[in-house]
Amino acid sequence: MIHVGLTGWGDHPSLYNENTVANKKLIDYSKHFPIVELDSTFYAIQSKIVMDKWTEETPANFQFVVKAYQGITGHQRGKIPYDSEEEMFSLFKLSLTSFVEAGKLAMVLVQFPPWFDCKKENVDRIRYVHEQLQPLPIAVEFRNQTWYSPAYREKTLNFLKSLHVIHVVCDEPQVGDGSVPLVPIATDQKVLLRLHGRNDKGWVNTMGDSKAWRKVRYLYDYNEKELESMSGIVKHLEKQAEEVFVIFNNNSGQHAAKNAKQFAGLLNIEYGQPLTKQMDLFEGDQ
Repeated sequence: MIHVGLTGWGDHPSLYNENTVANKKLIDYSKHFPIVELDSTFYAIQSKIVMDKWTEETPANFQFVVKAYQGITGHQRGKIPYDSEEEMFSLFKLSLTSFVEAGKLAMVLVQFPPWFDCKKENVDRIRYVHEQLQPLPIAVEFRNQTWYSPAYREKTLNFLKSLHVIHVVCDEPQVGDGSVPLVPIATDQKVLLRLHGRNDKGWVNTMGDSKAWRKVRYLYDYNEKELESMSGIVKHLEKQAEEVFVIFNNNSGQHAAKNAKQFAGLLNIEYGQPLTKQMDLFEGDQ
């Protein structure tokens, strides 16, 4: 089964009408796509009240790909606002209770930072994170290409298989050590494909202003030929796994929703309502 969705639900104006209020956007989003990547959990462990609300607002078959808190992935370089890592993991897992009970947790996305390279202490860290998050399904995304170097690629994939960890396949710019190649291999019965776009210049922060950089990093509009190529990748992954999750993250220019709809069409998948004519306005502006 193939599931297609977007990163977040707040920044996709083509999916909403002018009267849609911010706290109702998830309800409208779920009429268009069956999955969403939840990124707010990366910046802070969310309260159970908020997570319960999102559970209640979505259909029974809706699923969340939940991004792991940045203290878990090492983005804070060990400086966490908790008394211990055990407390941090415990609170993170507690926040997901309603998703788990409702069958709406597709996976926890553990995205390691670009400096997390392939070495023993980082292999041990993956083991530790896996143990702490059990029994939740976890997916690992690397942002350092050493994991896929000729010397380590097969060992990396076999390691993920041994832990029953979901492999995150990425389509992204190839601009140095802080990017990874597209490796269409499933290591569990679920696999996640994240499409970040192919904006080579925007991928590397050379501007000094992190906010401005984030506005352009995922600025990319996949053309039909590229989407057709990716549909072939997804069909290849479908032969290896029971469920293929596809997340479009190329939304700096609000292209993600349009591309996801196009992509679903190429796979003859119909999700909810068609895009409104508002999308045509955005197409003309880009």
